This record gives sequence, C-alpha cells and structure tokens, in this order.
Amino acid sequence: MRGLMGKKVGMTQVFNEEGAVIPVTVIHVEPNVVTQVKNVESDGYHSVQIAYGEIKEKNVNKPLKGHFAKAGVSPKRKLKEIRLQEASELTPGQELTVEIFKVGDKVDISGISKGKGFQGVIKRHGQSRGPETHGSRYHRAPGSMGASATPARVLKGKKLPGQMGREKITVQNLEIVKVDAERNALLVKGAVPGPKKGILFIQETIKKGK
Repeated sequence: MRGLMGKKVGMTQVFNEEGAVIPVTVIHVEPNVVTQVKNVESDGYHSVQIAYGEIKEKNVNKPLKGHFAKAGVSPKRKLKEIRLQEASELTPGQELTVEIFKVGDKVDISGISKGKGFQGVIKRHGQSRGPETHGSRYHRAPGSMGASATPARVLKGKKLPGQMGREKITVQNLEIVKVDAERNALLVKGAVPGPKKGILFIQETIKKGK
C-alpha cells in the first residue's frame, strides 16, 4: 500500500498523445518522512506512519517532540498511518517522494470538502421550493415534520437545514497523468475534494480480491 500527503494547488488541463484535453488537479507533494514502522511482533499489525509539512518546534508538544526525535526527523505538521499486509522495508527517517507513483496508477484521494456554512433544505438536499406568488406563504421551508399525536416527534433521518460541507470526502480510482519529480508534483485526472492549499492524502487504489 503506497501513500503520500500533499497540498492541493488547483486545476488546469493538459493534452494527451491523441491531442485530447484532460482536466487535471495539480498536487504539490513535499517529500514525506517515515516516522514509525509497526509490525505484528510489537504492535499486533503491520503499518507505517508518515509525516508531512514543516512546523516550528515551539508549536509541538513534548510527546510529539520525543516521537520525532526517536525517528531522527524534524517536527512535522501532519501524521498519517498506512496499514500494510506484511512487514515493510521502510525505515524511520526515510523520505518518500512522488516517484513512488508512476503514470497510469489509480489512486484514492481523501480531503476535507469546502465548508458552505448553515444551509437550507433546497441547497443542502436539493428539495423543491413552494409557489412564489398567488398569496403563497410557503417558499423555502423544509416541509411537514411528520404526524402530530403519533409518534409526536420528528422521525430520524428527516432532511432539515444544517451545516453543509467540511466533511471528509474520498474520490476513488483517479488516474495519475503525470509525475513531476523535479517540482514534487502529481497531476491527477479530474477533481479532488477541498479548497486550494488543502491537505490531501493520496493512496493507491486497492484492487478487489486483495
């Protein structure tokens, strides 16, 4: 299982060999650092922990300072654990770059979607509005709350206004169009979650049956 963390730069387009336009998302992936390798003997399962993004040492608490010092790396902003099927050949302090992926690889990308604040049922759930004229006083309301005496409550699952966006979203089976090792960049076909400068987690797509 290969995985990296990176920062969303934005979208652009490139041309393939046939001259067709391909919309792509540019992801800047600074070298990730291995901070811990877990195995069945000591932890009960196989995994590798990677770190991304520089941070000032004064902004890191003592437990994390010790954790980074043990791995022999400078303090990092983000930590991510990747589960493995078997023992990894990676070692603490080792750097991982975009070169672990190649053109044509399929990846799943996770990120925090754009926050849209408190929204009504029309924008949040795609419901229809009421009549605008002829004395109607029902325009953008959520509708009936349910029966009155029985069950005398709003049933679970009722679509109501509320907070929209800012959720973890994963888009699967995206194709890597280009790997730019000099600029530490990945070009991925299609759109990915989150705003510009948002932190993304890129991992290879797990094929069925594995």
